Amino acid sequence: PKLTRFEKARVVGARALQIAMGAPILIDPSKSPSNPIDIALEELKRGMLPMTIRRTLPDGKTYQDIPLKWLL
Repeated sequence: PKLTRFEKARVVGARALQIAMGAPILIDPSKSPSNPIDIALEELKRGMLPMTIRRTLPDGKTYQDIPLKWLL
């Protein structure tokens, strides 16, 4: 399984909002860009986000939780 472009957009957007609201940055602050979206993209690229993706299975009722690290 891989991270879809829609899941990537959702994760980056959610993380950028967290950073903009004052959440701690998980990468080295001296080398991080100042834009929250760029910071979120860099954190995702390095695999440092402790998030889980929930995918609905084809039956529409059940779901599967996949750690983000497994999809990178």
